[in-house]
Amino acid sequence: MNLHITLEPLVSLIAGVLILMMPKLLNYIVAAYLIVIGILGLVR
Repeated sequence: MNLHITLEPLVSLIAGVLILMMPKLLNYIVAAYLIVIGILGLVR
């Protein structure tokens, strides 16, 4: 259970970086959201 909680922010950061590498329309907004959520999840 604890492993799942720590992997979730990492997955969202990786997804955010991948979306930034291939931008289309609203992907910048989605990527920024995923990166912020990922950073906040890692800091907590």
